[in-house]
Amino acid sequence: MIAYLEGRLAEAGEHSVILVTPGGVGYEVHLPVHTLSRLPERGGELAVFTYTVVREDALELYGFQTWDERQTFSVLISISKVGAKTALAILSQFRPDDLRQVVAEDDVVALTRVSGIGKKSAQHIFLELKYKLKVESVPGGAVLSGNAPGSLYRDALTGLCNLGYSEDEAGPVLKNVLKDEPDLDVGGALRAALKALAKGR
Repeated sequence: MIAYLEGRLAEAGEHSVILVTPGGVGYEVHLPVHTLSRLPERGGELAVFTYTVVREDALELYGFQTWDERQTFSVLISISKVGAKTALAILSQFRPDDLRQVVAEDDVVALTRVSGIGKKSAQHIFLELKYKLKVESVPGGAVLSGNAPGSLYRDALTGLCNLGYSEDEAGPVLKNVLKDEPDLDVGGALRAALKALAKGR
């Protein structure tokens, strides 16, 4: 897997660039909007961390300014029904720390600002990120790691309310879930409660 490239910027398009390495090989690399908007002049030096996406009909490179951004891209494409282009669109809208803040604040609606992501898709992506994305570095991110039962209940209930459920509707279901499975974390409690709520509707 190609994980890093540096060289000369040969061409820049709407969604990607051609990066020519010192050996004379040119690679097309897809970049987030914020990186495309701050490229050097043609012929200037450019270095990016890359992620290689292999499909049946294509082999594509996606580039990022930081390793953190590349790793966040890896997390995003591990979510079912999130392809590389959707992941890139998310990272064009949110930097990794911004995305962690979205998770820490249970701000599901923020994800709908990304082109092509509706409310239902945002809920799905959010729940997966809640489980997979590390938020320890975000101020206030400890909201996801509280071990006290009361804290766990409140955090999960907040998440359900942000997904459109009322406290009266979600509260009793969540309490039953936590009673049956007291070792669940916030993400697990959310998923279990959503399944129970879906059956009840």
